[in-house]
Amino acid sequence: MSKTNPSTPSELKAIGLTPFIYCSNQALFRVSRDVPLGDALAMASDFLFLAKELTKDTAYARDTDRHAWAAHYLTAMSKAVIDDVEKVLTPPPARTKAESKK
Repeated sequence: MSKTNPSTPSELKAIGLTPFIYCSNQALFRVSRDVPLGDALAMASDFLFLAKELTKDTAYARDTDRHAWAAHYLTAMSKAVIDDVEKVLTPPPARTKAESKK
């Protein structure tokens, strides 16, 4: 069994290529590599649950936007984790003979 081609989904891990939260057009954070995909998706689910609760609070707390900003950052983190998992699960497109010769 090769580490680059795991035989079971439980062995798949995040590749850590997905950045999130940008400052001055530079990624401030990046998804960590080698996190098991199940753990990464569980964390994304937790982030989304918290973001949902914060957006509910935002609807009732009209004197501040701090809940909305917290929800914004949690959803950005969730999206990055899910995008990184998607990169692992989606095979790259097949190369043509012309591309292989380059």
